[in-house]
Amino acid sequence: MLQAAVGDLEPTDGALDQLRRALPVRRARKRQALVGMAASVILLGTAVPAFVHVAGSDGLDDRPVNAGHGEQAQGGTGEEEVLGGGQASNGDPAGRRPSPPGAPHATQRSATPGAAATAGVPGGTGTESPDSAAASTPACEAGQLGVDATQAGAPDAEGKVYGTFRIANVSASECSVGAAGALTFRTAGAADAAKISVVPHTTGDAASGLPDPSREVGAVVLKPEAAYEVKFAFVPSETCPTTGASPEPSPTDGASGTSDGTGAASDTETQLDGGTTADGSVSVVHTPEPGAPHAEATIPDACAGTIYRTGLLNPS
Repeated sequence: MLQAAVGDLEPTDGALDQLRRALPVRRARKRQALVGMAASVILLGTAVPAFVHVAGSDGLDDRPVNAGHGEQAQGGTGEEEVLGGGQASNGDPAGRRPSPPGAPHATQRSATPGAAATAGVPGGTGTESPDSAAASTPACEAGQLGVDATQAGAPDAEGKVYGTFRIANVSASECSVGAAGALTFRTAGAADAAKISVVPHTTGDAASGLPDPSREVGAVVLKPEAAYEVKFAFVPSETCPTTGASPEPSPTDGASGTSDGTGAASDTETQLDGGTTADGSVSVVHTPEPGAPHAEATIPDACAGTIYRTGLLNPS
């Protein structure tokens, strides 16, 4: 009965070809499945011992990891050197240096007191320090600098005289200045050059009217027509000498000035000639660069004292 039931069944066309193609594909899938299972077993066998080793390590939770933090101090702020009176007075540009794990936080501070901004550039992004900008900018030549203004005030109650020299970039090209130039003096009349000296301004000195040294900058970048300043103060140590002081006898009104016979003069009195103050003056001279025009401010009635000077200053 079974044979009779299936006796009239026949395979469809192409069944043999289909079997020939399907069997190799099925065998390949079985091999891939076996390979994947073997790889999973091997991976699991290596991961478990490693996990057990790490979990068994002592002091894992007690080991600190410190990330180094850096800061860049400005206000002075900025970078690196102090130039005063023409005399010379790092790492990541952002001022950060990472610390190794467990090390103290590293702090990198700039050496320049005061914020040194690029002259002629309002504001600033803070991405480039003034010294870096100055280093990448050509230095100002003598012909690029000119005197923009010279000012000397009247003596105060103590006879101190304060003044300012403003030096500008008179060229059409940007340039940098990294020193405050030379400051000297000339004397005239009764002024004594041996009694006059030039010293850098420091905190707490006699020139209290000058800006604090923390406002000085190490370098400036001058755009065309931009300027920097150098300030000074003359503090007298003594007044100019007087001339013509000598005692002179003179007769009083109505007296003849004759002797009374005893050899003593009668009706006369001694009068003193107080004399006059000698003329003397001191001229303060600032030269930004050798060969550049110099600025000069003359202080009258000055014969001896000390000239205090600042370094580079941004215009106030």
